Amino acid sequence: MTIDSLLNLTDGTLQNEPTIQAIEGATVFPSKVEHGDLFFSADAEEIATALENGAYAIVYSGDEIAISDPEIAWIKVESVEDAAFKLLRYAILEKEAEFYLLSEHEQSFLKMILLQKSNIAFISADWRKAFEQILNSRQKLFVGTDEALMKHIKPDIERLKKDVEGYPVMDTLFKTTFKVGGFVYQDKELAPFHLDTLLRVVAFCEAQDLPYAIDRIKYTKHFIPVFIDGDLNTTRSASSDKVVIFTDNLRDIDLAREYLKYNGTWVKSIVLTPPGTKVENLSRPFWFESEEEVREILKNVHFNYAFIYTLDKSILKQIKEEYSLF
Repeated sequence: MTIDSLLNLTDGTLQNEPTIQAIEGATVFPSKVEHGDLFFSADAEEIATALENGAYAIVYSGDEIAISDPEIAWIKVESVEDAAFKLLRYAILEKEAEFYLLSEHEQSFLKMILLQKSNIAFISADWRKAFEQILNSRQKLFVGTDEALMKHIKPDIERLKKDVEGYPVMDTLFKTTFKVGGFVYQDKELAPFHLDTLLRVVAFCEAQDLPYAIDRIKYTKHFIPVFIDGDLNTTRSASSDKVVIFTDNLRDIDLAREYLKYNGTWVKSIVLTPPGTKVENLSRPFWFESEEEVREILKNVHFNYAFIYTLDKSILKQIKEEYSLF
């Protein structure tokens, strides 16, 4: 790419009169710079390393960066990140790549049911890693969960759509029997309110010809139920009337409590969160500041279902992956 084209793409201002006229490649990591490359950075030490590795052009921001090699191109911009993504969007048009914005749940299910991941790239939330993934990859299908970053990459970013036939046959809070594409999947480890999310992922796999297997479905990190006894040891569901549900999002707590409201009015549920956390339709959850406080609440407060927000299941004494409904 010529320096003139680079100036037009990045909306940068050339700060010197270089002898070089074009660059061969681009990177945002100084260690990856090769002879003839363009390097994006606002860090003087990184720029020095890039020059040692043979950079032909530097796109930078800030007044503290000094021009140390007048033979290469020095291009000043308002934002290094913005300039990098302007170049990236041009590269995307050239390679005709597709991009999709996924929810965290959609990405978890997609990674779970995919039989191979060689023909799809999961974009990092770190903008520099994302830049490298896209610019220097032959991949043409990219997905990511960071909305701001994905819209920076492609402003008209697409989302997954539910256009595959599927419906629940029978469900409990922890297991769902459902039918998709003429097949019935019996007692899968899937909360019923996650079925639509799974169906969107299945539709995406089919539209993109990605091999998948629904039988691989199990609980994601977003919603993990564990049955316990009075001493907080995990146990079999048949011998316990208490279950702790670990979740990393408030939305699942709200959906689960709504499910219980309409399908199990006899149960007593409690919600444990860090101080100040607001939970939908709940005036005040049990607040905790330490794992020990959580254990004390679980031992001393009556409940059948306890939803714990932000903590890992390792706070319990022993973990067995056995799930069912009472």
